[in-house]
Amino acid sequence: MATLTGTQKVAIVLMQMRPENAAKVMAQFSEAEAEDVAAEIVRLSRVDPALSEEVIAEFHEIAVAGRRTTRGGRELAAGLLESSLGADRAAGVMGRLASTMAGKSFEFLESVDPSQLLTLLDGELPETIALVLAHLRPDRASAVMAGLGEGQAIDVAQALATMGSATPEAVSIVAESLRARTGTALAPGRRQVEILGGVQPLVDIINRSDIATERTVLDGLHERDPELAEEVRSKMLTFADIVKLERRDIQQILRGVDAGVLARAMKGAAQPVLDAINGNVSDRNREILQSEIAAVGPVRASEVQEARASIVRAIRELEASGAITVRRGEEDDLVY
Repeated sequence: MATLTGTQKVAIVLMQMRPENAAKVMAQFSEAEAEDVAAEIVRLSRVDPALSEEVIAEFHEIAVAGRRTTRGGRELAAGLLESSLGADRAAGVMGRLASTMAGKSFEFLESVDPSQLLTLLDGELPETIALVLAHLRPDRASAVMAGLGEGQAIDVAQALATMGSATPEAVSIVAESLRARTGTALAPGRRQVEILGGVQPLVDIINRSDIATERTVLDGLHERDPELAEEVRSKMLTFADIVKLERRDIQQILRGVDAGVLARAMKGAAQPVLDAINGNVSDRNREILQSEIAAVGPVRASEVQEARASIVRAIRELEASGAITVRRGEEDDLVY
């Protein structure tokens, strides 16, 4: 009892009520309060009857003899939210809740060096490695992917792209196993919701990978599953996508790019891309850029690709931070 927060106590009380009555109580909360309580219901999932009675007593309610073991979980939380907030708002809250809670089982890995992660994951199945990478930040996941052998990287990429949802139990087992190997104590009483794999997490990882890893993964996927490889390629950000950006966004990107890198990236680029770049730098910077292009001369295709990849990574970082917006695929153009 002494370790429980007020929100946890509210969750336990609601978990012992009939859903229709609990929903009436939940309806009195603000959306933020309802979200906090729903998060605790998901985490607690199952509460010891004795503890439940202590919480009820603290709220000056009458303890009922023979109370069944209290059960919470995602389904109950979703039902309460839907009854109190409506289906659309409940879906939004549960979506934000899943996003917030997903990946916390593997938070301790964020401080582990990628080379150590590779050692920890050595000998694991591709599906297990894919599950771990799906929970890491894309930049860290890409560093791990780059350290895998060629065949293993393709296996993991395919597993990640085709992975559905993982149960909380599966996530917990893998996380606890890795924690034991790193000597990190498992935080008590925390349960996690599932995390989704799929094409987008793989795209996020590849977009932050070096050009060699990108080639290995995409070429390997193409040999195994051409349709899947094409789906991944269609969602990837490319250097040519700079033409889809607003002028202010292009200018923000170019301010952070070294002139020499930009000069190599522009080699052999399509005219619309060249126009987008030249049209969004000052006259002085355009002169500097043209001087760099002339000084660079002929360069290897691999150098051009690496320069473009570094710019793509910069674009992705700005997009992830919300500083710019990138339109992809067949998204509609803006109408003025």
